[in-house]
Amino acid sequence: MNSAEKRPFDGPDFSDLSQLQDLLDAVPAPFEPLDASALDGYLCGVLLQPVTIPLSRWMRHVIDIEGRDTAGIDVGALQRQVRHRHAELDRAIAGRSWFDPWIFEPEEEESPPSAAVAPWVAGFAVAVEHFPALMALDAAALTEPLALLYRHLDADDLEDADELLAEIETLEPPADLAEAVEDLVRATLLLADVSRPLKSSRPPSRPSAGRKSARGRRH
Repeated sequence: MNSAEKRPFDGPDFSDLSQLQDLLDAVPAPFEPLDASALDGYLCGVLLQPVTIPLSRWMRHVIDIEGRDTAGIDVGALQRQVRHRHAELDRAIAGRSWFDPWIFEPEEEESPPSAAVAPWVAGFAVAVEHFPALMALDAAALTEPLALLYRHLDADDLEDADELLAEIETLEPPADLAEAVEDLVRATLLLADVSRPLKSSRPPSRPSAGRKSARGRRH
């Protein structure tokens, strides 16, 4: 989708989002960069790994989902923007702080919340596909947060995941998009407790009443 069709809400978390999407859109064919929302989920999936993934390994899949060599194209500005967001998310995850996922509202107002958050979750899935160390950790501890994420994807895409599917069946669907977005953050921080445990952790505080989750709108 052309970046002109995406307009983020006004807010400090989205000051660079339009520019980032423009840079992603400018990556020439045949390369296939991640969408800005999928990129956000992908970065969280990278940051949740129990061992730090070198930048050179994870950045290649931002520019091209297949990780093809992009040495011949100028992506310096794009990489700088991505590294900036990577650092923001790293601070939030390390401090168990709430952050605003980059989510675009669906074009149709009656669309379910999953329609908006599925691209973010798909980006997360790309990360754990390429870097599976997270998924090799304590399965029992991972099941609840992974269910909060993967319930937004097609069940047919979850092969050989009977326990995860069973956990998803127990979950009530999010009441609205704001709740779905908050669940993305909660799942991310729960996963961090497994893969990046703190010496003394405490549950993250929820957003204050009336706080608007930062997200964008598709036109």
